[in-house]
Amino acid sequence: MDDAALLELACDLAARAGTIIMQVRARGFVTERKSDRSPVTEADRAAEALIVAGLREATPDIPVIAEEEVDAGLAPAHADICWMVDPLDGTREFSAGRDEFAVCIGLVRDGRAALGAVGAPARGDVFGGIVGHGAWKLTAGRRDPIAARVPPADGLAVVASRHSGSDPRLAPYLAGRPIGSIANIGSALKFTWLAEGRADLYPRFGRTMEWDTAAGQALLEAAGGSVRVIATGERLTYGKPRWENPDFICTGRE
Repeated sequence: MDDAALLELACDLAARAGTIIMQVRARGFVTERKSDRSPVTEADRAAEALIVAGLREATPDIPVIAEEEVDAGLAPAHADICWMVDPLDGTREFSAGRDEFAVCIGLVRDGRAALGAVGAPARGDVFGGIVGHGAWKLTAGRRDPIAARVPPADGLAVVASRHSGSDPRLAPYLAGRPIGSIANIGSALKFTWLAEGRADLYPRFGRTMEWDTAAGQALLEAAGGSVRVIATGERLTYGKPRWENPDFICTGRE
């Protein structure tokens, strides 16, 4: 498969997983706790099962690294190319009845996010992008190109995590920058806000995993933005020990 076909596969699975998630939401579910105390639900597991099966059937030579499998101790070795799957990013939001959750399927090649699909099940949207080839948003069967924007003159629109938005490192980082607004939202939807030009800056402090960011980073970079490590200014890369990311900053167009 070429990258266009791989992206179509990821977007189709993201949409189908979103349908499962919304069905679970409609009938009700129980929120459990994993070994690291993070939440997990039937929707996480069912969505991951569908995605992982679909990826392995269509691309058997590409390893799949999926959040719930890793939690269960089923993680392949690092590879030059792999899928990164977060079947329900924003489980806390989902469990709380909010709409800020996403399905994330990203392809990593040679340590870099190459392409990604981010589904927004509660909104009925799927976003897709291939780095170097552009990004789009699919809503109600209509696919429209999207692009990150140059920051407006009246100040940056900042998005921050709902659960780490009060991090004491955020205010000093933003000090001296022209800030127009700050919104706190959950999940990888923050990447989509930058990718479609609704926001300009997303600083992330605290623990995230590679499956949390691969799809969103590919989408944002495909739309003309960037994701860089705060400490070094280098592009966020993949294949790190224990799949953990450092603090990073997402921006729209320079």
